[in-house]
Amino acid sequence: MNKLSHFDENGQAIMVDVSNKPLTARTAIAEGRIYVNQEIFAAIEKGTSKKGDILGTARLAGIMAAKKTSEIIPLCHPIFISKISISFKLESKTCSVYTSAETKTTGQTGIEMEALHAVTAVLLTIYDMCKAIDHTMKISDIRLIHKTGGKSGTYNIGDK
Repeated sequence: MNKLSHFDENGQAIMVDVSNKPLTARTAIAEGRIYVNQEIFAAIEKGTSKKGDILGTARLAGIMAAKKTSEIIPLCHPIFISKISISFKLESKTCSVYTSAETKTTGQTGIEMEALHAVTAVLLTIYDMCKAIDHTMKISDIRLIHKTGGKSGTYNIGDK
C-alpha cells in the first residue's frame, strides 16, 4: 500500500516538499454533471434564464476556481497554470449538463486538484443560478478522468 504523502511520520498534516522534483509538463482532465428538471434544462439550452448566460458564468467560475485551488484546499501548492478550458455537453435524454475541465502546467507537482476544483465550481454555479426555479438538482460523478506527467505518469479512467 502506498504511504499517504500529506502526513509526516507522526501523523501530522504537511505540505509535501516538491523542491527536488524535476519540472515536467502535466495535464489533468476532470468531469462531472448536474441533473436538472425540464424547465431548467430548457432555460440553459435556450439561454432564456433571467439571471443571464448560465454556462458562460459557470465557465468563468471554473476558471477562477482552478486559479484559487491552493487557497481552498489546505495542502495544495500554489502553481502556475498555463491552460484552463471548460467544456459543456447538454444531454436532453438525461436532462443533465455534463462538464469537463482541462488544466495544464509545467511544474514540480500535479494539476489534478485544479481540474477537479474547476468542475465542482462550474456545477455549483449552475446550481446557484438555477435554484430559484428548482432546488432538486443533483450534482454527480465528479472525478479525474485523465492525467499526464510526474512520477506516476499517465492515468486514464479505467486504467486501474
